[in-house]
Amino acid sequence: MAQPSQEHIEALKAQLRGRLLQPDDSGYDEARRIWNAMIDRRPPLIVQAAGAADVIAAVNFARDHGVLLSIRGGGHNIGGLAICEDGMVLDLSQMKSVRIDPHAQRGYVEPGATLRDFDHEAQAFGLATPLGINSTTGVAGLTLGGGFGWLSRKFGTTVDNLVSAQVVTADGKLVRASADENADLFWALRGGGGNFGVVTMFEFRLHPVGPEIYGGLIVYPLEQAAAVLPAYRELFKSMPDELTVWVVLRQAPPLPFLPPETHGKPVAALAICYIGPPDKGPELVEPLRKLGTPYGEHLGPMPLTAWQQAFDPLLTPGARNYWKSHNFAGLDDGLITMLIEQIGKLPSPQCEVFIGAMGGQTNRVAPDATAYASRDANFIMNLHGRWDAPADDDKCISWAREVFRAAAPFALGSVYVNFLTQEETDRIGAAYGPNYDRLVEVKRRYDPGNLFRHNHNINPAA
Repeated sequence: MAQPSQEHIEALKAQLRGRLLQPDDSGYDEARRIWNAMIDRRPPLIVQAAGAADVIAAVNFARDHGVLLSIRGGGHNIGGLAICEDGMVLDLSQMKSVRIDPHAQRGYVEPGATLRDFDHEAQAFGLATPLGINSTTGVAGLTLGGGFGWLSRKFGTTVDNLVSAQVVTADGKLVRASADENADLFWALRGGGGNFGVVTMFEFRLHPVGPEIYGGLIVYPLEQAAAVLPAYRELFKSMPDELTVWVVLRQAPPLPFLPPETHGKPVAALAICYIGPPDKGPELVEPLRKLGTPYGEHLGPMPLTAWQQAFDPLLTPGARNYWKSHNFAGLDDGLITMLIEQIGKLPSPQCEVFIGAMGGQTNRVAPDATAYASRDANFIMNLHGRWDAPADDDKCISWAREVFRAAAPFALGSVYVNFLTQEETDRIGAAYGPNYDRLVEVKRRYDPGNLFRHNHNINPAA
């Protein structure tokens, strides 16, 4: 990076309400640590912003001194784009405020908040918006990439529920982006990632959901998956928007409702979330219980906050992670056969295949209404390569790449940008599809110098 003098660094520090950390400072190593343990970078500067004024100061400093800038929200991105090696990290993780207006059904969320932070506040009023499946995920990164979760079939993607954003642009100005103000910027933020500025506040539309939902897991032996998954595929076609059922293929974790002898065996699990009246849940879920003879099940009414944290134990920070992803219109027989075969030879007990069910409201929005364009995806598959020892890197990464290649003939060709690894620069166009050229034009207007480039970058010179 360009090397600003210590005098300039001290001048920046004097402008901040938050902290500026350098490698010898207390707390530096903790500040550079993120969810994916494969990312081990040592940025010369970390600004832990306390508010919008600190963000403006950091953006101006990076621009004026030619310093590479990366932006950290929750630090959950698989590619580790929150941390740069030779530049300055603008760390927003201390900006965690969540304010709920229950009468207007609006949520005002700072960029360091996690899904758990948001749920804690919103569910106090029985309100929610579609946000992911892992409570340690950052709201900011999830939203800027499009965002989807258990509520998306009913209420759309996360960005379909974004009402406005406060954004610090590359020229150091704080602007409001909404349907009525800076509408082109607002369009681009809804799926275009962190390419256009630093969001310091998100305003979301909220919906009455919970505090209790009906859901849980049905865990089938993998040997039954060849019958279970096609039957699930047929049931999916008639499911109400309030019902979301994802597929998880992996080795059975030691869940208390599973017999001990099944722990570690390959399974096909159905993860179920019904956000309608909980007393109607059993009737809707009954056909899913009859697809085979499960190893076990755990179903019933539960708090939405508990279900939002149900997969946290499988996605804890500190492991090594490598993902590959595809979008699908449907689950072809050939795809199912291949996945069953691959689950039989997992390189690590933590590796798994998640198939998120979309459809519903996510498909009723025009592809050009937001930067997120994948409105024809009914299923989003994420191959979770996950392990602990660096010595297992090659075999686990190779497994994810092999399954990815084998699945490609069945895929739409598009991809969810939040599931891209840092190496997949050739797939950025696929992530944005027909919206890419328009995104380039917005980038040229708001960040012509490409200050915000340590991301899945939309190059203004494209």
